Amino acid sequence: MIKHVVFFNFKDGVSEADISELETGLGRLPAIIEEIREFVFGRDVVRSERSFDFGLVSSFDDLQAMERYQVHPDHQQVVSKAREICSSIRAVDFEF
Repeated sequence: MIKHVVFFNFKDGVSEADISELETGLGRLPAIIEEIREFVFGRDVVRSERSFDFGLVSSFDDLQAMERYQVHPDHQQVVSKAREICSSIRAVDFEF
């Protein structure tokens, strides 16, 4: 199994509507992309100096399944929105 963990920092002044649009887009993906085994995301509640604004944790059967997810057109649409509203996006992918 592959665990895909993504951290997002929003640009200063990003609107609540933009964040909600990102959440809506992410929320649709598990029903559309069959490779997704686990998919949870949410806004940071601690808000410490080390915190990111938003996080995503997902799981896939193997690296090939995650790669199919990465290039899926619906995922790419969400990625585009994230790049538009985020100042920083970081990820780590590992086997478990």
